Amino acid sequence: MTPPTENLISPLENYWRIPWVIEWSQFLLDSYARLLKQELISRAGTADEQAQRLFASPFVVASHGLQNDPILNYGNQIALDLWEMDWKQFTQTPSRLTAEPVNREERARMLEQAKINGFIRDYKGIRISGSGKRFLVEQATVWNIHKHDGTLLGQAATFSDWTFL
Repeated sequence: MTPPTENLISPLENYWRIPWVIEWSQFLLDSYARLLKQELISRAGTADEQAQRLFASPFVVASHGLQNDPILNYGNQIALDLWEMDWKQFTQTPSRLTAEPVNREERARMLEQAKINGFIRDYKGIRISGSGKRFLVEQATVWNIHKHDGTLLGQAATFSDWTFL
């Protein structure tokens, strides 16, 4: 699933309210629960309320699609803050650029392992923000995102442990 490229929302609105983001949030949450046998967040309330809760969660959640050079298509507020980007910048960034060139091969191996196994836990790696700040991510979980019919849509990651280097 690729987000629309046109600007559908003003900078003052909450991105979690965009209809495709609400739908994507459900795919993220459903896939996480199915693969990891636990919920990422409370699933109480409507899909809108869950999308808001995911966007406001106190841990990073980010994802990309299936393009040849996957583009980030979701980042909650913590992810946007950590990578020092606004929504528009974040969702136009190739996900490989979240790692420095020297760390991209290792990142690609990790994503391939997650693709094959459905998910991985306890991932550790160095990432880089939009302004060039380096940080070490620890205990990350990476999982595949699927539609309800099993169609692969992309991959997501979540983590709450990082240290600036």
